Amino acid sequence: MKAVEIAIPPDKSISHRAVMLASISEGVTRIKNLLMAEDIKRTINVFRAMGVTIEPSSPLGCHPWGATPGVGRVDVVVQGVGMRGLKKPRKPLYLGNSGTTMRILPGILAGQDFEAVLIGDKSLSGRPMRRVTEPLINMGAKIEGRGRSRGRLSRSELYPPLTIRGNRCLKAINYKSRVPSAQVKSCILLAGLYANGVTSVNEPEKSRDHTERMLSTFGCRVKSGRRTVSIKGPVKLRSPGAIKIPGDISSAAFFIVAGCILPGIKIVLKNVGLNPTRTGVLDILKRMGADIGFSTRGVYPERSRVENAAYFEPYGDIVVKSSKLRGVTISHGEVVRAIDEIPIIMVAACFAKGKTIIKGIEELKVKETDRVYSMTTNLQKIGADVQAKKKIIIINGGRPLAGARVSSFGDHRTAMSMLVAGLGAKGKVIVTGLDCINKSFLNFPNLLNKLN
Repeated sequence: MKAVEIAIPPDKSISHRAVMLASISEGVTRIKNLLMAEDIKRTINVFRAMGVTIEPSSPLGCHPWGATPGVGRVDVVVQGVGMRGLKKPRKPLYLGNSGTTMRILPGILAGQDFEAVLIGDKSLSGRPMRRVTEPLINMGAKIEGRGRSRGRLSRSELYPPLTIRGNRCLKAINYKSRVPSAQVKSCILLAGLYANGVTSVNEPEKSRDHTERMLSTFGCRVKSGRRTVSIKGPVKLRSPGAIKIPGDISSAAFFIVAGCILPGIKIVLKNVGLNPTRTGVLDILKRMGADIGFSTRGVYPERSRVENAAYFEPYGDIVVKSSKLRGVTISHGEVVRAIDEIPIIMVAACFAKGKTIIKGIEELKVKETDRVYSMTTNLQKIGADVQAKKKIIIINGGRPLAGARVSSFGDHRTAMSMLVAGLGAKGKVIVTGLDCINKSFLNFPNLLNKLN
């Protein structure tokens, strides 16, 4: 059996939040193992434009930002300016394609005493923002954007560019979210740091809890229930000194599925985040018959508590071996815990015996692209039996896949998923537009080649 060890890049979601909270906290924070991909650079540049000093902590003479070429990880030092220390940016803040920044940052800007404009690229400018702007407006912020009617009987949607005029006297809010979204929840909670009173968010299903964990690490008392999270503001955040970012389980998922569908292989993925709100992909694949094991290196879900602020997220090694997969039904709740991994799970389902049904897919349509469309279109081109209906995807697995030319649709997860699908196809699968992979996983194609 061929054995391969892969170093997974740092978690993108956690990296965004680390830069944001370190910037508005009091004190100096050293962020270890920060992802240095395009989206995180956008977040760093935004806070530097608002007066925060963020510099690499590696010795002089290293690659720019201290990052190893092709790896995309770096240690940085953030000189926090406190909750009220941000400065008005001199020009609009360009976020590129970073949807996480566009949807979370407004929560911080809502509590400032200046106006800021957030702009993005063409793709980001087409993503709906009313889900975050509406609660912020209810809290007292003034926000304008491009409007577009969704029908005569519905309120108009709001799209970037967003102009945000902050309010130093935000009102606390008890918000019932229509969708389980960590971005919506995070945005409201960050605004709640500046509000007087208890701000709470209730979700139909619990979304990933990285923001809650990190807020606690920075000294904010967070009350979490099954589906409701609340904080009492105003709050002053204080640096924990150092925090360490684990490997991104969403990035690891591509190699986990590759390990399942390739014959005679064992893949070890090092230092991957094992947060229980993110391990839905592991639960789904194990139900499908995947041979997945763990080698614990740090805090493990439901077994031990975080004893050191630097390790505020559970993490460990993941070991995956060649597997015989079978079709399953994936519930809406499972999709919430694996929302970013559904594209690669669709690939796994194509190699599984029997039918896979994926429910609750609506949120996939408002990512970097409509991932329901991008994945079904591409998989059909290489011969998969995939159907997308209004709220479900149906995949009849086991059909042989053939080579074809497919598109990334400008979406990093679609691109990487199709490259993995190509590993098991008879013929070459050519994926166009691979530059988008740099959004989250530098050097992915080269690492994938290690499996051949």
